[in-house]
Amino acid sequence: MAPLVTLFAGTLLARLLGLLGVDALDGWLPGLRVGLALMFVLTGLAHFGLGRRASLVAMVPPRLPRPELLVTVTGVLELAGAAGLLLPATYRLAAGCLALLMLVMFPANVHAARHHVELAGKPATPLPLRTALQAVFVAAALTVALA
Repeated sequence: MAPLVTLFAGTLLARLLGLLGVDALDGWLPGLRVGLALMFVLTGLAHFGLGRRASLVAMVPPRLPRPELLVTVTGVLELAGAAGLLLPATYRLAAGCLALLMLVMFPANVHAARHHVELAGKPATPLPLRTALQAVFVAAALTVALA
């Protein structure tokens, strides 16, 4: 749930700053870009520590090779995408790539839910809820990409 809270809180805070006179954040689209960027910083950093790396490695379906490398690469891509969301020249491309990345990584969420993988000591999010969350995240990214 932390990514969802980060997405919404970051978007609302950025929008509020826009209303208070920060020109770069004047509008819902810039606010959503900031909310998404904050969400991907949060999730990207989890790939490198914060007590979650081992859980993320365990989420990788066993048919995929080198799960530790895959977790590292996806973490780097999430952090790079977060930076790209904040740059006017790249935010659409970054958002589109992040939407695609989320779709590519979704099988790991399915694997975690179906095989009861614990994430930082807590059970994986049940698949119906995880699917709904993923749809929200992908929709947010596509909103930015297609704006």
